[in-house]
Amino acid sequence: MAGLGEGFAAFWRERHLCTLTTVRPDGTPHVVPVGVTLDLRTGIARVITSRGSHKARLVAGAGPEGAAVAVCQVDGRRWSTLEGRAVIRDEPEEVADAERGYAERYRPPRPNPQRVVIEIRVTRVLGNA
Repeated sequence: MAGLGEGFAAFWRERHLCTLTTVRPDGTPHVVPVGVTLDLRTGIARVITSRGSHKARLVAGAGPEGAAVAVCQVDGRRWSTLEGRAVIRDEPEEVADAERGYAERYRPPRPNPQRVVIEIRVTRVLGNA
């Protein structure tokens, strides 16, 4: 991801509302607004959410190989979509790390003892950011 340039990196540091698309068991898309953080070094995007949310249940239900997902953000003519495989992380250190990243990009998240992380290993990048 380092080769995508500083414009791309800056776009993913700016505060933008994103969407997360998962796939329901019947094959239809489930699209919801989320905050996303991206670690350019590791190629991992993260979404914090509640364990019982529909998006978390869809990802967890995909099993250990993960669920195919996409996250997207748009700002006028600039846009970027990250596709990849998502899994649920609920280890306290993983959740705390994701909360720190979220606080840097957005604002400190409200306390949530049921928080988990949707961790996306990015496999494809689209856009013009």
